[in-house]
Amino acid sequence: MSTFTVTSGLAALAVEVQGTSDGLPIMLLHAGVTDRRSWSALIDELGDGVRTVRYDARGYGDTRTAPDERWSMVADAVAVLDALGIERAVVVGASMGGATAVDLALAHPERVAGLVLIGAAVSGSPDRALDPVAARLDAEIEDAAEQDDLDTVNALEAHFWLDGPGHEGRVSGAARALFLDMNGRALSAADPGEPLPEEDAWPRTRTIRVPTAVVVGEYDLSEFHDNARHLAETIPGARLTRLPCTAHVPHAEGDDAAVRAIAALIGQVVRAAAATVTR
Repeated sequence: MSTFTVTSGLAALAVEVQGTSDGLPIMLLHAGVTDRRSWSALIDELGDGVRTVRYDARGYGDTRTAPDERWSMVADAVAVLDALGIERAVVVGASMGGATAVDLALAHPERVAGLVLIGAAVSGSPDRALDPVAARLDAEIEDAAEQDDLDTVNALEAHFWLDGPGHEGRVSGAARALFLDMNGRALSAADPGEPLPEEDAWPRTRTIRVPTAVVVGEYDLSEFHDNARHLAETIPGARLTRLPCTAHVPHAEGDDAAVRAIAALIGQVVRAAAATVTR
């Protein structure tokens, strides 16, 4: 494994590369409540025979940013690919990272060989109301944030995103400790500013033409189930997998079955993408 920084605008993105395969590389884009460490169990499952690339987005982990810079999540992803000399990659994105993966596939289709989208956000998606349980928890998070009580915000967000609303304490041990550390760092990090908006992806997903797997956890919010259905129904050939007894970041729960299932889907997309490239 090698760790280094990639410059994108005024930012220094913290990047890790693992594996030495000559096949299609896999770029992993983390959720907005984690950082690049959230992919460790999945990378271990994929093994060193697969080349993986992961990095901390702005405002997360070890990435350093400059205030008041106009920046783009898609441009940052392209900067990482360019720095590593990667022409095309299979892109795996969770939540916020899923939105970036979709936006990247739309803006630079020549750089994306396949997609695996886990609890993905989608730019331009319709607004939805939270169910009563999630709404109460969300209000508690807002109250704690207004009081600048970041420890309470972190604990509540672990319930909201890691456990799933109504399943408090479901994930424990090392996985919970890692989530709290990743999200805690993000909550206390300097604000990198809002990224430049991308053109809404929601009405354009049917134009994506790469092998795609869509994943959503059983306990995730209804909006992400709606997003998953939309992606699976509009991206030609996409398949939807619902992972039982998991929530928003199933790859980071310490659930071996979930990690194996996601790794298998990545393998299927890589093989389909490689076949497409060679035709």
